[in-house]
Amino acid sequence: MRKVIYAMLVSADGFIENPAGSLDWSVPDTELHQHFNDQERELGTILYGRRMYEIMSAFWPTADEDPQAPPVIREYARIWRAKPKIVFSQTLPEVGWHAQLFRGDLGAEIKRLKALPGGDMSVGGAALAASFLQLGLIDEVYQYVHPVILGGGKPMFTQLQEQIDLSLVETRQFGSGVVLLHYTLRGAA
Repeated sequence: MRKVIYAMLVSADGFIENPAGSLDWSVPDTELHQHFNDQERELGTILYGRRMYEIMSAFWPTADEDPQAPPVIREYARIWRAKPKIVFSQTLPEVGWHAQLFRGDLGAEIKRLKALPGGDMSVGGAALAASFLQLGLIDEVYQYVHPVILGGGKPMFTQLQEQIDLSLVETRQFGSGVVLLHYTLRGAA
């Protein structure tokens, strides 16, 4: 059965955006970006909420056309374009870049997708991940903790109705000081 993975760059105090809504504090260096390329290459499908899809599709479709872009950026652009994507949105009229729009029953659709053959799925976007968590649909969490304190902003995890217990699977420190904390959710289906 395919797994759903929630991976996010996060500050040491648990935020994915600063108070102004910016992500500029979390730009990965070459080593970390190559790690993301390797992870993304193995995925079967990327699952996005509206905002994360808009952020990603504003840059990655043509990022490899810039001759000054580093090789790791050009490589990720090619991986991103080729990867099947599902966008969960009630407001977007259409999507592109190898993506399909979904407006139905979130829980039923993810359970259906998990039962299909293929690589694991990644969920992008805190709001969508919160919905997945509430429905018990996330199997693993990858927190890429940056050595920065933002003091506020958008949290990686929103308020939940109940506690979710995790089991630590792996830790890894990157040269930039970013630390990966890889967890499985206890009792994940």
